[in-house]
Amino acid sequence: MTERTPLLHYRLSTSVNESEQRPSPAGETLGQSPAVSRRKTASNQPQKLSTFFGVVIPTLLSMFSVVVFLRIGFVVGQAGLYQAIAMFLVAYFIISMTVLSVCAISTNGALDAGGAYYMISRALGPEFGGSIGIMFFFANVCGSALYVLGLVEAIVATFGIPEDRTTAILNSQQVLPAGYWWSLLYGTVILLLCLLVCLVGAHIYAKATFLIFLIVMVVLGTIFISFFAVKPRTVVLPPLPSNSSGPTSANFTGFKLETLLENLGEGYTVDYTTGIKMTFATVFAVMFNGCTGIMAGSNMSGDLRSPSYSIPRGTITAVIFTFIIYNLLSLLVACSCERLLLQRDYSFLRDINIWHPFVTIGVYSSTLSAAMSNLIGASRILYALARDDLFGKVLSPAKRTSRSGNPWVSVLISWFLVQLVLFSGKLNTIASIVTIFFLLVYAAVDLACLALEWASAPNFRPTFRYFTWHTCILGILGCAVMMFLINAIYASASIAFMLLLLLVIHYLSPTSSWGYISQALIFHQVRKYLLMLDVRKDHVKFWRPQVLLMVANPRSSTGLITFINDIKKSGLYVLGHVELGDLDVLPSDPLQSRYDSWLSLVDRLNIKAFVNLTLADSVRHGVQHLLFISGLGGMRPNTLVLGFYDDCAPEDKLQDLSIQTSNFSDAPSSSQDPEDQLSFVFPTVRGEGGTEGGGKALGAQEYVAVIADAVKMLKNVALARYFNGFDRAEVLGRRGAAGLYVDVWPVNLLRPDSSSYVDTCSLFLLQLACVLNMVRAWRRARLRLFLCVEEGRSLRASEEKLGQLLKDLRISADVHTVPWDQVVALHWQRQGKGYEPQEDEQRKEEEDEGDYVNSFPSNATRLSDDYLQAVNHLVLDQDHPPPAVRFLYLPRPPADTSRYAAYLHQLDLLTRDLGPTLLIHGVTPVITTDL
Repeated sequence: MTERTPLLHYRLSTSVNESEQRPSPAGETLGQSPAVSRRKTASNQPQKLSTFFGVVIPTLLSMFSVVVFLRIGFVVGQAGLYQAIAMFLVAYFIISMTVLSVCAISTNGALDAGGAYYMISRALGPEFGGSIGIMFFFANVCGSALYVLGLVEAIVATFGIPEDRTTAILNSQQVLPAGYWWSLLYGTVILLLCLLVCLVGAHIYAKATFLIFLIVMVVLGTIFISFFAVKPRTVVLPPLPSNSSGPTSANFTGFKLETLLENLGEGYTVDYTTGIKMTFATVFAVMFNGCTGIMAGSNMSGDLRSPSYSIPRGTITAVIFTFIIYNLLSLLVACSCERLLLQRDYSFLRDINIWHPFVTIGVYSSTLSAAMSNLIGASRILYALARDDLFGKVLSPAKRTSRSGNPWVSVLISWFLVQLVLFSGKLNTIASIVTIFFLLVYAAVDLACLALEWASAPNFRPTFRYFTWHTCILGILGCAVMMFLINAIYASASIAFMLLLLLVIHYLSPTSSWGYISQALIFHQVRKYLLMLDVRKDHVKFWRPQVLLMVANPRSSTGLITFINDIKKSGLYVLGHVELGDLDVLPSDPLQSRYDSWLSLVDRLNIKAFVNLTLADSVRHGVQHLLFISGLGGMRPNTLVLGFYDDCAPEDKLQDLSIQTSNFSDAPSSSQDPEDQLSFVFPTVRGEGGTEGGGKALGAQEYVAVIADAVKMLKNVALARYFNGFDRAEVLGRRGAAGLYVDVWPVNLLRPDSSSYVDTCSLFLLQLACVLNMVRAWRRARLRLFLCVEEGRSLRASEEKLGQLLKDLRISADVHTVPWDQVVALHWQRQGKGYEPQEDEQRKEEEDEGDYVNSFPSNATRLSDDYLQAVNHLVLDQDHPPPAVRFLYLPRPPADTSRYAAYLHQLDLLTRDLGPTLLIHGVTPVITTDL
């Protein structure tokens, strides 16, 4: 060849990346279980590949590609031998860390088809797997276009007619017209050839892989022989741009010490093809593209006889081999070629070869191989994503396959996208994106291995043990540094794109059965922090509500469930339920089948709560169980919330949420929309003929006993009434003059002979009301604090005293004094009629215990129905405008169990028709004025 034919200049050197995917034989389906794969017939499933053919050869071809022919001289000529070897050491250190992670994951169990996508998705879950899989798909699409454009440029450089014919000297080989549209046409034809191969079946390329490998190895062998066989010669350099001048030739000196010494140090200069000044960072970025491609072997996982055996051995063998070849070539080049030749001729290996077309054949073969490989790889990744249903119906057409199992629709979609990328015709832009996407995949593999190691999951037992979490972190950092070193803008954009995909998949994709590494990591960390949460170090300054809400039937309790979710203030929230039964006579635990339904309820109501179910012979014993066992360590319920015991007919509110109402149905109705088919298996509400019939699960006596048990266990108690019809959205949507109010009555209305509002229970009321007011949705609500006073006491003094207390407690509220002399008079009139001497003794005992204000009246006859109705009307008279919810003082149950019915009756009269009301009894000091 008399004329110079610069096959690919630095533009391709800065652009060419590895080919990540190797074909899967026809008949294989990505994401398919090993059992299904084994059931395929021999006619549809070609023979599996060995370590050499399935891992070593694909990895070597991916890591060499055209790099070994065009990039060695560029690196040594710009950076010098010392820095070139240092660059290879750093680059191979980075990829070696990822190789260790790949080997660890691949030996941790049965690895199916899908390669890096399969590893990441099954280790990190669908969010990371899907987002990285999409980026891996686009990387292969852009990579295929990159190699097609590179091959077109090589063909045009050899056979194309120069656009500027005035200064060019034509030869007989230059017969192809050049230009943008001609190059696009050539690229389209080459891509159609790749498409035909992929549509016929990936096995055709698999059979040709070994032949391509032999061609590349023969060409590489001739290059090594040429350093020794070819005599020193003068090489004509490619012409410089019209506005530049410089030497027109350089020397191949053969092995000389002077040449080696000249090439030891750096010599950064302007690139003759782009006019850009080279630096360590730019040369390192170019060189690093030739060191990747390590995932090619693992991407053949579905085609290997034994992936767990082949991937570690084959990948490590290929990495070691390429490292030796790159460094040996660098040394030979530095000893035999002038620096000017290395800097000004990136295709010099062809000019010093014993037969020039050898290098041309090597470039064509490796580039065409890489283009087809990336097209096949992109189609297989797309098919795997479609099979996993991470993007729903969007990718459903990509599931279609031929009779032999070839995903032809995925191939066509990938081909179409590659064709679109060809219109850009900009190798540099494509290569930067491809390299960064692949580095992001490598970092994700390291992250997957790191997460598995940190989670300490018992089932993570890889047979490859030459890795630690340190190597994973080094791999992640190395990939991240390389991404930003190559192009900080593209790196930032790719990470942002990945996070966006992650969020989309998290909220839109169906739940998978792969297992989520995030759950393992959360468990590991939560266990550690729970052990650190020492209950002996609790302080009142950091108290928060930790609520156990007892729910008999969620169908009639949605309003209360959502309201308590607001009042928990980032504390523990547990939904408790007692199922009556005896495990001795039951064939299995009935709660196991109900648990998922409760979790579905939590998801549907969008609350942050745990679910705790128990089986007991009575509701009282069941509540005791839950109070004893709910929570762990310092996260235990301190407040018990019960629905009020009355005769109000419950309403089924789950019907309003478009939730199926089947009575203990194990499967949702098939006629419903799939999104609404939540497996709620709750009984119908009382009065609808359901399992509960028309009765209640517990009586009044047992109900009050539950309250008494909670007080004995030092748990705060709240009784919620009239929350069956509570609609949070409607209440919080109030506007205008009516406003939004929360009323607090901190006085024990069942103790008219005491008007104290500074005891533990009163302060607990204030704290809970303040907590509700601190929730974002309730911040515009105004607290109204009602202070009951009798004639003869200074109203202003009482207001000032309470106002000062609120100021000290940093609580903003409107204080209202309510005269209640006439109401109290009804109490004393009744007392005068029914006074008994033993009442003084009981009262004295309560005063001695220091809890007189907090207690229930000793004799039920001391509080008449007239008095209670008067108090009820007194509270109702203050509802202008009516509040969203009321907080009332709940006295502790009487010590005498015979008075339980009277206690409940008086609470019923006190709160009748008050609207949503919480009766609260606090036993925990929750407020402090200290800093």
